[in-house]
Amino acid sequence: MQAVFSRLLRPRRLLAQPAWAVALALWTGAAAHAQGFDFESVTRLARERAAQPYRAANGKLPADLARLDYDGVRDIRWRPERALWRAEKLPFEAMFFHLGLYQKEPVLINEVTPQGVRHVAYDRADFDYGKNTLNPKAWGDLGFAGFRLHNHLNSSAYKDELVVFQGASYFRALGKGQQYGLSARGLAIDTVGGRGEEFPRFTEFWLVRPEPLATQVTVYALLDSPRATGAFRFDIQPGVHTTTTVRSRIFVRPGAGKPIATLGIAPLTSMFFFGENQPRKEDFRPEVHDSDGLMVATGEGEWLWRPLQNPQQTLVTSFATKNPKGFGLMQRDRQWPSYEDVEARYERRPSAWVRPLHDWGAGRVELVQLNTPDETHDNIVAYWVPAQLPAPGQPLEFAYELSWQGDEQQRPPGAWATQSRRGMGYTKQSPDALRQQAQYVIDFDGPALKALPENAAVPAVVSSDANGKVLESIAYRNPATGQWRMTVRVQRLKADRPVELRAFLQHDNHAVSETWTHILLPE
Repeated sequence: MQAVFSRLLRPRRLLAQPAWAVALALWTGAAAHAQGFDFESVTRLARERAAQPYRAANGKLPADLARLDYDGVRDIRWRPERALWRAEKLPFEAMFFHLGLYQKEPVLINEVTPQGVRHVAYDRADFDYGKNTLNPKAWGDLGFAGFRLHNHLNSSAYKDELVVFQGASYFRALGKGQQYGLSARGLAIDTVGGRGEEFPRFTEFWLVRPEPLATQVTVYALLDSPRATGAFRFDIQPGVHTTTTVRSRIFVRPGAGKPIATLGIAPLTSMFFFGENQPRKEDFRPEVHDSDGLMVATGEGEWLWRPLQNPQQTLVTSFATKNPKGFGLMQRDRQWPSYEDVEARYERRPSAWVRPLHDWGAGRVELVQLNTPDETHDNIVAYWVPAQLPAPGQPLEFAYELSWQGDEQQRPPGAWATQSRRGMGYTKQSPDALRQQAQYVIDFDGPALKALPENAAVPAVVSSDANGKVLESIAYRNPATGQWRMTVRVQRLKADRPVELRAFLQHDNHAVSETWTHILLPE
């Protein structure tokens, strides 16, 4: 392939930008400015790329590499002793992924140093090819499939994986004691609403060499797709909650064919196979999922919790709001007995919470739930959709903090659902009547409920859409746990249509819990 080299660009002045953008640039950009490369440099590349026709990457692999199967590609491993920044004994190290099989489109990697920008070329000596019989000498500068960063996350004796960027615009990170689960993306285009999903991809990265005592590492990325380009900056700070501060500028390509129907900002991708609200009797494990619910903090002050499901048909729901305070796909249930899986360890999977760093304006948090036949497929997507797209050539800018959270995670300030179970207890009703009904048992906990006296009146406030009839709704303190339990029984009026439910706990005419909002799926 033709060698492509990065250009060292002069930083541009911050003119005619919102105050938050100037403040963020000053906060995150000082070190990079000193090194002669910054967010404005990537922005210039994204703007130039957007003004040109889209050119797809050359995904053709060398013949001997293309013949490798899954096990053959897995047998190609980076040599840890050749990690970037290991020789300098810096607090972070970078290792790179080899192309092959599913990862055929190369990305360019650069290092930003005090002396300038250096292209990191593919070197066959960096990899152990295992039992494969290959001829890497003939490949030239092949490029990479992605990279991972390492840090002393869990131990001072070993640098653990901290974050991985690989495949389209996907990336995922870990906090202390966590195990990989859900992923984030740079951008989602037409996940729903269009004529097929478009997957933008990061085509080039710039890794900023950290200082010897650095507590965070910075990565720049250039995004490209048939209908959009983008400049990204990621400031990654490891810890109990690893945080990724993201700054992005998106450009819509003019005259790129069909208009974008759904532009997904800060997209999260996860897996939900089954759980307490949707049990699977043939599996010995009680639950199997990377996330168990979508949480939204609206701009109007309401906290929403929607338990995830594995629907038979694609289910798309959304929550309209203005200037959201946050949203995320959460793994709230972090107890080993809830999963009983010694290998997958789903109780260690992180939650991902998106917190905007400025006003995002009007739009909606959209949740897409797809059917999956097993736990090997991601089937959950959540993202922010702005109410309006920018004109071609005009940037759309978003900044947010993405926190990868474990046992201590974002909660509503009052009370929240700790479990949502579906099923009937003992009943004398006929089988036909039971088929038309569903019962949910939801437990709530939190400081607002703990502060109430023993004899407090806490009614359940439950409503449904026109296809549902609420038959029963009660709330009471659970003497076994001290939490509050809500029982909701609803009748579906038309079996082939869903029912949307909303419920929360109230005291003295004030909501004391988040709003539990659920879709009873059609039969």
